[in-house]
Amino acid sequence: MKITANNPKRKSWLQVYDNSDFPIQNIPFGVFITKDDIITIGSRIGDFAIDLGAVHQLGYFDGIPLTDDIFLQDNLNDFIADGRKTWRLVRNRIADIFDVTNGALRDNPTHKDKIIFRMDEVEMLLPVSIGDYTDFYASKEHATNVGSLFRDPENALLPNWLHIPIGYHGRSSSIIPSGTKIRRPFGQTRPPEGSNTPGFGPSKLLDFELEMAFITTASNNLGERIPIEEAEEYIFGLVQFNDWSARDIQAWEYVPLGPFLGKSFASTISPWIVTLDALEPFRVENPKQDFEPLPYLKNKQKGSFDINLQVGIQPDGEKETIIANSNFKYMYWTMAQQLAHHTVNGCPVNAGDMMGSGTISGPTKDSYGSMLELTWKGQHPIKLNDGSERKFINDFDTVIMRAHCKNESVRIGFGECIGQIIPAK
Repeated sequence: MKITANNPKRKSWLQVYDNSDFPIQNIPFGVFITKDDIITIGSRIGDFAIDLGAVHQLGYFDGIPLTDDIFLQDNLNDFIADGRKTWRLVRNRIADIFDVTNGALRDNPTHKDKIIFRMDEVEMLLPVSIGDYTDFYASKEHATNVGSLFRDPENALLPNWLHIPIGYHGRSSSIIPSGTKIRRPFGQTRPPEGSNTPGFGPSKLLDFELEMAFITTASNNLGERIPIEEAEEYIFGLVQFNDWSARDIQAWEYVPLGPFLGKSFASTISPWIVTLDALEPFRVENPKQDFEPLPYLKNKQKGSFDINLQVGIQPDGEKETIIANSNFKYMYWTMAQQLAHHTVNGCPVNAGDMMGSGTISGPTKDSYGSMLELTWKGQHPIKLNDGSERKFINDFDTVIMRAHCKNESVRIGFGECIGQIIPAK
């Protein structure tokens, strides 16, 4: 089925400013509370939120096989479970409804009042009920930097890293939408020199991790696996993702089983899911891999995406300082490889599951995806626009992440992924 929503020549009768993340070619999906305190599933064009529950009730999705309540829910899980054919039909129809040549809704003020809201009239919520969350460790540059910092720089990557996408099972209950404040976590830390008693208190080495994450549909039954050539059929779309990390807590706890409390206190996602269909024009060649992957991990198509990433820090009451610019295309392991590997042992994946990419670092110092790398474990503090310095994240700092794709015809973005750190209790 053709993706007509991606037509780069299409214009909307809703106003869309130049360089908006949300032109009519985007049509992401999310969940919001309207000004009437109604929770609904919606989309966005420009600075307007679109109530898809009202669109459906008023008959604009006629001819598409949808249940009556598919958009009258507090998460996208059921819609995602319907599969790619439904996603594409709905997204194509939304593009048609809001096309500048279509007056059916444009010229009906009663319907417009029920369907369209300004973004400042709605409150964004988590778009999915996340049953399971896996975080990968799939950037070669990041893994090399971390290995160099904590182990031998000559053997920064462990022997398995170049052969399998490394991941761990994270905590879905602490995944929060952009704008939610994050309390600095307490935890144990490594004993001071000359002592056998661990430290305990608020984390002193609080960090962000620049990531993307993909949302899956129901993919396989227990004991079955997803072939890599089919993996993208089960990926609904992507969000930007900040996997906050308490480096001092993590350093003490991670041997032998890996991340735990140093990660599980909070992870922030951008509220709009940008579909894989919308990102189709931005595919790029996969990174060259050092070893030929085993057959179940061989990518036969372009599975990487040219998504520009940015991180800024804004101290309380001060202007933002951009501290990093990176790109999703730097990932060593693609999403298809990650999903194929996740299920090769027969592990079932469900609608609404989330897979984090792991920290995305590029080849240059200004493209590193964490304070751990940008300051090289605090050895080289970053100077902000207000004259202050940062080794890690201070209380009342706000971390702002942005992501967008752009070619000569269109810009597709994710909005912002924002979190402010507040003091520990």
